[in-house]
Amino acid sequence: MASIFTKIINGEIPCHKIAEDDQFLAFLDVRPIKPGHALVIPKQEIDYIFDLEPDLLGSLMRFAQPVAKAIEAVVPCTRIGVVVIGLEVPHAHVHLVPIEAIGDINFAHARPAEADALAALASKIRETLDRS
Repeated sequence: MASIFTKIINGEIPCHKIAEDDQFLAFLDVRPIKPGHALVIPKQEIDYIFDLEPDLLGSLMRFAQPVAKAIEAVVPCTRIGVVVIGLEVPHAHVHLVPIEAIGDINFAHARPAEADALAALASKIRETLDRS
């Protein structure tokens, strides 16, 4: 059975896309910890991030880097925190979360976000990526 992320990649479930290429997709989390919280995923469905081939794992982080910088340019924060947990969805992924302090990365703070707010924020982040 396809993961929810594979369904997003295939267009079966909508997302607020930030960036995409032939190997990866970045989109805003619909239950963000903080505004700007994004997920970066490989299009290849592999459950555990450390089961990715080394080159794919490195490419995932290279893809995530400009996304993180664009989020940081749009969302006021001290930096972008990176989290890999890997239990909630059986598809390798990286969380990019705007933070001010270590305690800001707490999934207990995740709340559903309004679709209009996500769409507007995704647009601003994409515009920033397009300029870089």
